[in-house]
Amino acid sequence: MGPHKVRLMMKAERDMAARRFRRQRNKNYLAKPGIHECAIVLDHLKPSYNIGKIFRSAEAFGTREIHLVGIDFFDPAPGMGAFKWIPAIFHKTFFSCYTNLINKGYALYVLEPGKGQSIAQTNLPKKSAFILGHEEFGISFEPNLFPGIECLNIPQFGKSQSLNVSVAGSIILYEYIRQHGRIDKKNQGY
Repeated sequence: MGPHKVRLMMKAERDMAARRFRRQRNKNYLAKPGIHECAIVLDHLKPSYNIGKIFRSAEAFGTREIHLVGIDFFDPAPGMGAFKWIPAIFHKTFFSCYTNLINKGYALYVLEPGKGQSIAQTNLPKKSAFILGHEEFGISFEPNLFPGIECLNIPQFGKSQSLNVSVAGSIILYEYIRQHGRIDKKNQGY
């Protein structure tokens, strides 16, 4: 298969993803906040499968909402329909997202390998927001320019010291639920 055909196939896949996004975005306007007071912030992630997978985990853990910074669209297919169930708040800049969350009383945490305190040694407040950066470049801002943002890391013992962003999101949500999980009538979980 030649490069021209590959480009055409990639364009067709992107067009299908954009159609799926528009359909589910319309349903997302009716999404209700999850039962837990935590939020996820996705800072300039690629529009490929990680965003959908993070929505899937966030919905499973009862996350209140997801903030998307610098993301116009993404492929919701890997989320298995979760995009329509968890509120999505889109921001052009991180400053807009930061202001929104601080005004709601959230404590903000950036997950960065090897920086800050271990999630296992941190008492997370009920209103916690977890910031996940771009898969290659990390976060798009300097945390020290935004008062109140703390760095956390997920303990790792291998040589690579790197986790996929959707895996890291699931781990921090699990730790939050471990500390603050609650039982509701529908879901006899934590």
